[in-house]
Amino acid sequence: MKDTHETNLPIEENDKLEETTTPEVTPEEIAEVTATVEEPVAEEDNTVASAEPSGEVSSMNTGKLTKEEILDKLAELINAPIGNIRNEVEVLKQSFYKIHRAEVEELKKVFLEGGGEEKDFQAPEDETEARIKELLASFREKRAALHAEEEQLKAANYALKLQLINRMKELTESQEDFNKLYNEFKDIQQRWKETKLVPQEHANELWKNYQIYSERFYDIIKINNQFRDYDFKKNLELKTALCETVEKLEQEPDVISAFHQLQKLHQQWREIGPVAKELREELWARFKAASTVINKRHQLHFESLKEKEQENLDAKIAICEQIENLDFSELKTFRDWEEKNKEVIGLQEKWKTIGFAPKKHNVKIFERFRAACDVYFNKKSDFYKGIKEDMEKNFQLKTALCEKAESLKDSEEWKETTEKMIALQKEWKTIGPVARKHSDQIWKRFISACDYFFDQKNKNFSSQKGSEQNNLAAKRELIEKVNNFDESLEHEAALALLKEYMAEWNSIGFVPFKEKDKVYKEYHEAIDKQFDRLKVDQNDRKMQTFRNNLTDMVGDERGKGKLYGERDKLMRTYERMKSELQTYENNIGFLNISSKGGGGLVKEMERKIEKLKEDMELIVKKIDAIDENL
Repeated sequence: MKDTHETNLPIEENDKLEETTTPEVTPEEIAEVTATVEEPVAEEDNTVASAEPSGEVSSMNTGKLTKEEILDKLAELINAPIGNIRNEVEVLKQSFYKIHRAEVEELKKVFLEGGGEEKDFQAPEDETEARIKELLASFREKRAALHAEEEQLKAANYALKLQLINRMKELTESQEDFNKLYNEFKDIQQRWKETKLVPQEHANELWKNYQIYSERFYDIIKINNQFRDYDFKKNLELKTALCETVEKLEQEPDVISAFHQLQKLHQQWREIGPVAKELREELWARFKAASTVINKRHQLHFESLKEKEQENLDAKIAICEQIENLDFSELKTFRDWEEKNKEVIGLQEKWKTIGFAPKKHNVKIFERFRAACDVYFNKKSDFYKGIKEDMEKNFQLKTALCEKAESLKDSEEWKETTEKMIALQKEWKTIGPVARKHSDQIWKRFISACDYFFDQKNKNFSSQKGSEQNNLAAKRELIEKVNNFDESLEHEAALALLKEYMAEWNSIGFVPFKEKDKVYKEYHEAIDKQFDRLKVDQNDRKMQTFRNNLTDMVGDERGKGKLYGERDKLMRTYERMKSELQTYENNIGFLNISSKGGGGLVKEMERKIEKLKEDMELIVKKIDAIDENL
């Protein structure tokens, strides 16, 4: 546990929290995105290692080299890491064969001058030619291996760029924090630039898709900046109001109250987003200065609390001793433990109302209190484990009652069987609890058999036509009374009489089925007319009608079962409305009131939210009314 004076965070930390939660997207960053989106396809670097060499390579001077020097140069090129050297190799090859041909021509010329025939001339074997062929073959093998590596690299780059495009598409559809998305978008751009070689047949398609989703994300940036400007303005109004509120706290006579209010205002400040950058420092300085005044007043006041903290310590020691001195030998029954449990829970609640003890004792006294409570609850747990056998016996007894009720449910001896069923229900109440895993199942089995019998009984009696006709006449007579209501009665007396009429209506039995809806409609039109005249709220009407129906349920032979059923139905309705309310409140945050039609949507959504809250409040009242009857 902390002391009271330790709950206030340093003001500087609050300031840092705001500054780091909402970074901006600057115009320079937008320009960078624009430049990237508009980059032409032609600038995509898809060159390969086998492309034509540059002019510097093509202009290599080989005119003064001998064949052996050419071979040495060629071997040096080929044995080095292979790159864009195809043209150099070609130049050296041509230079070699140019010399080779010149040598052959010279030998041929000498042969002819010596009297030989041209057809008989045969060039001698040149060992250097065999060597150049070996070097060229080695070059071709290296080029083939390099080409295979390039193809693998292109395939890997193609797969990577597809992933980058897919991720960019996800960014344009994501609802996450925009600044996080923007940073990831910039990372994707950088990785795209760094990934060069791709198969030529996919290059244009890749770039087209990349450009599409880049432009979409840029549109999102523009929209986000519009929202940012709107938020800045709204946040400035809220934070200015907070500054004024903190400044007014200086006049608050209750120092503790002022301090706690300040904590809430600091929490609100942290929850509100940033304002325009040029106003942040000035606005925060104002808020900080006003907060400092409240904190100093609180610190001075805290010095006077030491005596109170000692009183708190004494009170906590007394609670610990009270729990530690419990006599467990006196707790022999389930009821004994329940009563003692209320006492211990009460002491825990009392503990919560006591303020802080001196700081050096605060942790130790809580550990003592926690240990005493643990001892009690462990003893209680041991006792409950010991009554499992009793719960099993209760389960067997209740199972036997279920079998008896099921054997009686089809009986048509209405009076005799009714008495037996009521006796079984009374006996059920005398049996203690069963294990939780069996509780609902065994209860539903028993109440289903009882309900089935009473439903059959009600159907039998509802078929008595003479009684239904009498009930119809009684209800029509009551409708006539409501229609001829004495309008001179005072408001309270009129409401009381109207409630008596409603109770009388509920006490009247069934009417013929074909007349049921008609007479019910006439009755409610008459009642609503009087409610309108008396200006009774719609929810009050519904609640009054519901209470009258509850009275009717309670008087029924299986009234408790109906009450539980009605309660479960209301709880399900309440949870459904709660979920629907959450959905509306979430959705309203996404609507832009400044956009075309946005204001109307917001008002309609607010109207629905208000209506749901009213309906949920009415359901809570109905559940409370049922609990009163249970």
